[in-house]
Amino acid sequence: MKKSKQLVIVVLTVLAVSISFGALYPEADAQEVTSVSSLEKTLSVTGMATTSVEPDILTVRFGIEIQEPTAQQALEKNSEMMNKVILVLQSAGIAESEISTSSLDIYPVYEYVNDEFLGIQTSDLVGYKVSNILSVETEKLDLAANIIDHGVETGVNRIDSVSYTLSPQKQLDLKDDLLEQAIENAKSKAGKALAPLDHSVIGVKSVSLSEFGMPYPQPVFRGGFAESKAMLSPTPVFSSEQDVTTSVQVVFLIGSN
Repeated sequence: MKKSKQLVIVVLTVLAVSISFGALYPEADAQEVTSVSSLEKTLSVTGMATTSVEPDILTVRFGIEIQEPTAQQALEKNSEMMNKVILVLQSAGIAESEISTSSLDIYPVYEYVNDEFLGIQTSDLVGYKVSNILSVETEKLDLAANIIDHGVETGVNRIDSVSYTLSPQKQLDLKDDLLEQAIENAKSKAGKALAPLDHSVIGVKSVSLSEFGMPYPQPVFRGGFAESKAMLSPTPVFSSEQDVTTSVQVVFLIGSN
């Protein structure tokens, strides 16, 4: 009976030792995987690319602002004058498809009077103002001066802005070219940084692309009224190059030489 108890104790001891070793093996495997991952060496680099390009789209926003005693009179007179402006623009070489309405607003105009006797301020409706703004968007950049001058001569008394920008197709072409240049720039930076350290690039872990850095439309004139003497004279308008930028973030795998 005593021998049986000793045999049971021996068996239980062997099982306990086996379980302990079994629990250790998964941990050893995990440590081995972790150690391999921790040996991975990386270098994060930002690549940049910039180019200067000539814009290919001209946008002119101008129109007529007029006040009349009634809303109907203001709308009718404004429409009549604006139709003349459109005809003049078309005769200057602007296609109908290049002209659109940017905004059309109508609102009452009040005259405020202080009543000294009553000590209050009263208002009287004196008319309605209609503001009709056209947007001319064209690839004919050399017509900028003609558009403004013909518009002013025909009755335009409000010029909101004259600006230059890039067409969607030109933006797409530039984006493809600059992306390749930015990646080459990142690769060059990595090589120069690693050379003194006796390391080199052995692979790529990840690449992150930034948004395409398009400049805002370049204004050459903004705000004011066409009735000023400066706008009644011949109007020289010139475009200039715009800087376009893009960037990439590349994480390189590196190793010693």
